[in-house]
Amino acid sequence: MTTTSVEGITHHTAEINGATLHYVSAGTTGSPILLVHGWPETWWAFRAVIPLLAATHRVVAVDLRGFGDSSTGDGDYDAGTVAEDLHRLVAHLGIGPVHVTCQDISGGPVFRFAATHPADVLSLTATETTLPGYGMELLADVVNGGSWHVGFLAATGIPELFLAGRERVLLDWAVSLMTTVPGAITEADLDEFARAYARPGGWRGTEGLYRSALGDGDRTRALAGSSPLTVPVLAVDGINAPFTARTMRQVTRGEITAVRIPDVGHLIAQEAPEAFATTIRDFVDRVDRDR
Repeated sequence: MTTTSVEGITHHTAEINGATLHYVSAGTTGSPILLVHGWPETWWAFRAVIPLLAATHRVVAVDLRGFGDSSTGDGDYDAGTVAEDLHRLVAHLGIGPVHVTCQDISGGPVFRFAATHPADVLSLTATETTLPGYGMELLADVVNGGSWHVGFLAATGIPELFLAGRERVLLDWAVSLMTTVPGAITEADLDEFARAYARPGGWRGTEGLYRSALGDGDRTRALAGSSPLTVPVLAVDGINAPFTARTMRQVTRGEITAVRIPDVGHLIAQEAPEAFATTIRDFVDRVDRDR
């Protein structure tokens, strides 16, 4: 279990959908906000955002199955399973409906969660993400500017085979590539992320979500056609604007708000936690007032 801590944040585990999910919580009043990390991250990506949101909202940040301190045993790690995890976690906590926020690779399962369980969701904030069938596959097209790591991480057993004992090497490369704010992610932060990925089976969550990202295009387009999002959607982009906003407009029938946070890279929650928290809080408070 993590040795990292943040004042006011408490750690919990729950048996959910055949997995043990680790999550943290803070705040006791206001509408609930569920934060879902991307890659190469865990709940720790929101370490500075949670206290800011918890001043006026109840906040939960989860380690997806196969990430952080959630279980890594046998089972499915695809986007559909993760979406069901989120649904059952919300039910277990009795906090629904929630304002849900996704980042990066968690866009696929969070979209599926919101589309298949609309009663669970008050709003969706999508951060620096796209979806299978709407451009995610292009990120693996190395001939046309995509990155080698997408296919590598999607290959069953390959990340753990080649990265055992060298987790920090990949994380250092990824963070250097994805961020523009010097010092936003410290050596201690990288050690925490590396600790989680170094656990036995610590790459299973990554593999499952990347395989889904490359293979779920038809399913995602079909779901968006039959069950487009109707809740208010906030699309938050940094360096890759209008990456997220362009995707979310294609799968949303209701209101969409697009925000670009300037001078940040891909890992917005870690690079600009104050601006990110303010953007989310302003959006969810407006949604709450309009309900």
